[in-house]
Amino acid sequence: MILTSRQSTTPARIASRPERDVTSSRPAARYGRGRALVQSLAAFFWLALAPALMVSVMAQAQTPSQTRPLKLVALGDSLSAGYGLPANAAFPAVLEQALRQKGIAVEIANAGVSGDTAQGGLERLDWSVPDGTDGVILELGANDALRGFDPAATEKALDEIITRLKARGIKVLLAGMYAPRNLGPDYAGRFDGLFKALAEKHDLVFYPFFLDGIAGERALNQADLLHPTAEGVRVVVERILPTVERFLETLRARS
Repeated sequence: MILTSRQSTTPARIASRPERDVTSSRPAARYGRGRALVQSLAAFFWLALAPALMVSVMAQAQTPSQTRPLKLVALGDSLSAGYGLPANAAFPAVLEQALRQKGIAVEIANAGVSGDTAQGGLERLDWSVPDGTDGVILELGANDALRGFDPAATEKALDEIITRLKARGIKVLLAGMYAPRNLGPDYAGRFDGLFKALAEKHDLVFYPFFLDGIAGERALNQADLLHPTAEGVRVVVERILPTVERFLETLRARS
């Protein structure tokens, strides 16, 4: 009987042990509360970061308009038009390519007309330089000198072009020209000096001589010795490039 009673009580004790497992659920409860805390903190941080993320997204959305290519027009004569050359070898196209290779976003329209004078450029100014143009590279006057026009008339026409462009909010880079020396020192002095005088009057970025580096060089000019070859255009672009970059900086400073 004693053995029976001991044997009968042992299972009872074993059976009662699982009741202790109730306490093992407490770590799970603590884990649940910790997980809820982490989720709450994550939500808090997301809310705190939301304004900064919105600003970043808005800034990225504005980037295309802020980095749009600067729009230039090369207003000139046959030296800009690319007389005797394919379109992609003309001054505006070669200059645009050179600037893009340096990471500068720019579009340069070719508004060169062979044989044009300063007065001719003035007469076609409004349709040659459309609205939305940021800057103009003004290259006119060579034909005036070749025809022996009065430098005062050339200066007056160029002055009117510059004045009208400035009134439209369009900046100007003025490219100068030298007169043929067979016209005499008096004429050459008056003609050469008008470009510098205009640049000073209107506070322009100024490049004194458009044909610097190729004038009189047979290897860099076509048979007429007046118009550059494709290699001659590349030399012109190489020489004028630092001045154009300085000009573009003035356009960015304004925007």
